[in-house]
Amino acid sequence: MPTWSAESPISRDSPGVRSVEPAVGGMDDVDELDHRTGQPFPHRDGAGPGPPSPGHANRDRDTAPADSDQGRRWRIALWMAGARPRTLPAAVVPVVVGTAVGKWEAGAGVIWWRAACALLVALAIQVGTNFANDYSDGVRGTDRARVGPLRLVASGLVAPQAVRRAAIACFVAAALPGLALAAATTWWLVAVGAACFAAGWLYTGGPRPYGYVGLGELSVFVFFGVIATMGSAYVQSGRISWVALAAAVPVGMLATALLEANNLRDLPGDERAGKRTLAVRVGSRAARWLYVGSLLVAAGGVAVLASWRPLALVAFAAAVLAVAPARTVLSGASGKDLVPVLQATARLQVVVGALLVVGTLA
Repeated sequence: MPTWSAESPISRDSPGVRSVEPAVGGMDDVDELDHRTGQPFPHRDGAGPGPPSPGHANRDRDTAPADSDQGRRWRIALWMAGARPRTLPAAVVPVVVGTAVGKWEAGAGVIWWRAACALLVALAIQVGTNFANDYSDGVRGTDRARVGPLRLVASGLVAPQAVRRAAIACFVAAALPGLALAAATTWWLVAVGAACFAAGWLYTGGPRPYGYVGLGELSVFVFFGVIATMGSAYVQSGRISWVALAAAVPVGMLATALLEANNLRDLPGDERAGKRTLAVRVGSRAARWLYVGSLLVAAGGVAVLASWRPLALVAFAAAVLAVAPARTVLSGASGKDLVPVLQATARLQVVVGALLVVGTLA
């Protein structure tokens, strides 16, 4: 996320440039807020929250020479916004929790270079997935009527092939530390990494993107929960265990809840665009209970983990943070009124992750 300053070529006062709120993989479509009011930016017609208009950003770009310091700052800020750095906690939490579980299972200290490599892999895949989604949705035209953060391709600010190259570069960057981990542990990790790359690209890319047919939640749970958490534990302990799987459940279900809140907010627009997310398929009422159900399953995962590490129950202290978003969802909130739910769910995942680490290692 760029640091705004009076000298920044992309100004916070430019209506076409907006902050990026927390999101995940397929959960990158979190609403944007005006820094001055704390409210979502309006549509171009002033009717409500809507997609960013590139007009002001284009004017800022056009008035800054490409080789000037101002032009370089503009490009850096633009690519930072496109990378959506506030999505990164969803990549960090499973690695940290998995590393804690692996340390406990191994009965030894953390192998720090392996933990660092696992974190680099997760972060690079997350950013690569963000760019891949930006590219694929942009060239399909499905981002023209969206309400989420600035998209590089759909806004016309960056050429599609440049965003595509950025996605591929991120996946290559993830492959390098991934290969080091595979060499130190098992070459089966190469297949796991390939599956992660494919999942990131095919969420909105390829001839039949699975994010358009209601499989986003399943993918998020598998890759942001099971694989990321258990993989991080495995590179520390050298084993696949039920303990790591139990820890993966709350991590993955909270990531899933974030996507469900996002898709519930975007339900009307996705339906018009032919994007058949799970929320579109089951309808608004059932989608709201899916969100609450994900929170409850996450709590169940904590309880199961406590059968091995009783102090993991400390994670239930975060339950107070789940009350407000669950109540908002069940009250029938929609559109911009679900933005606080997205923010609260992201905070909940981070807090639960931190408490799981404490409870596992205590």
